[in-house]
Amino acid sequence: MRQGETASKGAWIGSASGGVKAPEPIILPDAGLRFSRTAERLEQLADGHAAEGWLAFMAEASRAQAAAAGSLSTLRASDEAAIAQAVAARLPPLAADGHRRDATWREGLAVMLESFDATMFPPSAAATIAELRRRDAMETERLAGAFLRGGVDPADAGAAFWIAAALQVYFTGRSATLRVGDLRLLERRDLCPCCGSTSSASVITASGPNPGARYLYCSLCSTAWHHTRAVCVVCGGSRTLSLRDFDGDSGLARAETCDECQTYSKVFYQAKDPDVDAYADDLATLGLDMMVGEAGWSRHAPHPLLLVS
Repeated sequence: MRQGETASKGAWIGSASGGVKAPEPIILPDAGLRFSRTAERLEQLADGHAAEGWLAFMAEASRAQAAAAGSLSTLRASDEAAIAQAVAARLPPLAADGHRRDATWREGLAVMLESFDATMFPPSAAATIAELRRRDAMETERLAGAFLRGGVDPADAGAAFWIAAALQVYFTGRSATLRVGDLRLLERRDLCPCCGSTSSASVITASGPNPGARYLYCSLCSTAWHHTRAVCVVCGGSRTLSLRDFDGDSGLARAETCDECQTYSKVFYQAKDPDVDAYADDLATLGLDMMVGEAGWSRHAPHPLLLVS
């Protein structure tokens, strides 16, 4: 099943003649639509936003990602034997820290840097792109490895933004070649079943075959997977969970805080806005991160494009 498609199969809860369909455990991304949809949503959210200029920058970056994703549309299918072996061992078949990247990811990076219109933004944006273009393949690969291992030097933060964005395109393209029937949820339900990365945020569905189901969205390969509601993404606890948002807000975005592990994760409610996008809306609600962070909770995982926790 791909994001945006209707599930073709699934178990029914209740009688065989009807009832609520059990949530699909894994939804693979549509690599051709993922980044363009995020860009469109960011453009919509930027209008009148307090961080309008920054969201416009992120929208343009997502447009560049969409261009790169289109250029890599002929990615080869992943090795079936390796996938089966990893799944049998309850490991992610595209493990971010062990996957052997091929040169296509750097081709995507080059397309991104060429597609991004830096003239609309401060000179520092063009300077960062120019500096990254001067790096050779070995240095670029070194930085990619450092990002995937979570060890980027602060001095490389500007270049790492584009590296991370290109790796999102690459891993999304790779996960889109998998067959959902070959995959299984991991024992650690907070990790992506395709690449083993953490999620950006979660969405509570309001339409389709599974209204009310909660899906986590992978921060790297864009896969979505089902996660039980009212259960902490980090520690699995439920006794001290609370949902927090700004007074008077629409209720679209909430922070699910856990006092057992002192973390929080963001939850978006599709019923409040059918156009919600886990990636765009996460960026547009950083004020919520600041509010709960100041109150003492830590984000459940770093944001890959912001390199913050």
